[in-house]
Amino acid sequence: MRNRTPVALTAAAAVTMALTVGAAGAAAVAAPPRKAGVPLRLPLPRMMRDTGGGTQLLTVTAPTLASTTATLVQWEKTGSAWKQVGSLPARLGAKGLVEGTARKQNTDTTPTGLFGLPFAFGNAAAPAGTTLAYRPVTGTSWWCEDAASTAYNRWTSPLPKDCRASESERLADYPTQYAHAVVIDFNYAKPVKGRGAGIFLHVNGSGATAGCVSVPAAAMNRILAWLKPGAAPHIAIGTAGGGTAVSRY
Repeated sequence: MRNRTPVALTAAAAVTMALTVGAAGAAAVAAPPRKAGVPLRLPLPRMMRDTGGGTQLLTVTAPTLASTTATLVQWEKTGSAWKQVGSLPARLGAKGLVEGTARKQNTDTTPTGLFGLPFAFGNAAAPAGTTLAYRPVTGTSWWCEDAASTAYNRWTSPLPKDCRASESERLADYPTQYAHAVVIDFNYAKPVKGRGAGIFLHVNGSGATAGCVSVPAAAMNRILAWLKPGAAPHIAIGTAGGGTAVSRY
């Protein structure tokens, strides 16, 4: 049989209930309700399918696939919470963006997708605080972009005999753009011939890129000092919406 509800409360119980109701009322006053029809805005990494499993993330968001500029945002994760710690303008390929899995080499397009950042390099010394693996560029440093070579989409020093110089980049020839750069591991782990090679995050040149992501020199220095290998940093590149939205990756 269920217990009957008491008709009267003890004095102690009455005081407890009054305090509880009072606290709830105060909390309700202190937290104004969200406007009807206004969705709760989550940090972009919370809306992504995958962030790479680390605690540092760069997102590069362009308005459309035809865009040659974007916004790069730095994110840090503490516990389960992502926090924005930086935002700056970025440049993209002269022909905009394209789905990474469908990209073709020499199309001046920036691939969309989620990628790792395995190491950095540069014609200048590494900025103070850099802990990501950093390779100094010398006169024999090349990035092989010859799809017929066994060194396709790899740093090489010197240039292998099976890699044509005409199809590759001698890194010392770009002292401004490659003063500092970070390798984006697009088509890197298991290169697909002809999909593209040499996609980096690097310093701005005179305009749009040949497919890389570029940022101002001072920002590049800050990013290099911020990236930590133990944080497993990744970069997500895409559009604000549609099938190539950053949140899709």
